Amino acid sequence: MVYNSLSGWIVEFSSRRAEKELEAMTVDFRADFARLVDMIQMFGLPEIREPHVKHLSGKLWEMRLRGRDGIARAIYLAAHTKRVVVLHCFQKKTQKTPDDALIIALKRAKEAGLL
Repeated sequence: MVYNSLSGWIVEFSSRRAEKELEAMTVDFRADFARLVDMIQMFGLPEIREPHVKHLSGKLWEMRLRGRDGIARAIYLAAHTKRVVVLHCFQKKTQKTPDDALIIALKRAKEAGLL
């Protein structure tokens, strides 16, 4: 699925796997994701800051999702001008983003030819 806007900002998934991860989350996490996508499309990614997004390392960033079941993350990178590519979605269980989640995101970015 590709989320596009008149402002030119595109939010898309690197793979069907990443999209399925979001689809498997609860409705409140998916709604929060949709709200953040709307914000990116309305204002542009450079205007979105903490607590909504946070830099992880290198080119990886995270969208910070909240829901009744806790918190979740959607790891993404800004691939090109006005293009956000979501690499991995998961529910967060600890304070620190798990190393496994970063490894998955980096692997998917390489598979998609983004790194």
